[in-house]
Amino acid sequence: MGNPLAIFLAFLRALICFIIMSFLLLLYIPLDKIFKFGTTERNFKLRRFYISLINPILGVRSSIEGQVLNEAALYVCNHRSLSDPLITAAKVDANIIAKAEVAKIPILDSGAKLTGIIYVDREAKSSRSAVREKMVETIKSGTNVLVYPEGTVNPNIELMEYKPGTFIEAAKNNIPVVPIVVEYYSLKDLWYNRKMVAHFFLQFGKLFTKSKMSIGPAFRNEDGIELRDQIMKWSQAKINEIHIGWGSYFESQKTNTNSPT
Repeated sequence: MGNPLAIFLAFLRALICFIIMSFLLLLYIPLDKIFKFGTTERNFKLRRFYISLINPILGVRSSIEGQVLNEAALYVCNHRSLSDPLITAAKVDANIIAKAEVAKIPILDSGAKLTGIIYVDREAKSSRSAVREKMVETIKSGTNVLVYPEGTVNPNIELMEYKPGTFIEAAKNNIPVVPIVVEYYSLKDLWYNRKMVAHFFLQFGKLFTKSKMSIGPAFRNEDGIELRDQIMKWSQAKINEIHIGWGSYFESQKTNTNSPT
């Protein structure tokens, strides 16, 4: 049984975030249907506004370095936690490629669809192919896309090999690729070997979630595999750099690729 105070804190935070999201959607969606003001830019503003409200409630404290590109691009990020999108979306306006399972969460699904998401069934080849086509179409229309190319959450300091599909499409279509790294201070922030609800209560049952995010330079390459390898090299070096002197759990695990316990 967990700490009752931690459970209460996480539950209270979840309830407040749910109420805020429900209120915003109940207000925004009918007005959009009446007045047709829901442009992509305004939808991103709504998402940033929501995140600006809930991150302090959840105790998310993040330092961010680097700038977004001044043209539409593919952003690729390592995947550590349930809260990764809350940190990246505060800085980067992008349609997020996410697992189809998110569509099963009613209120979250409505908010995600409204503010930009592309669902992929990772088990279906046809779905992955369709998502890559949608990714290229979205970026060429002027909207960023964000993908987590590890394909799942990774609790180890060493990156899992990035899946090559999106990089091959980016190379083929001369799309700039911008790496993002998000790292956490506490072991409790890593989503590892537990269900979503259990992870939420573990992570947000503590007072603060400390994180660092770094946005890298844009990469271009006519060879998709070389492009993927360049991105991974930059990202791994940045992960190692972030944890130097930070005092986080990773500092003593730089050469340990075993999953945390």
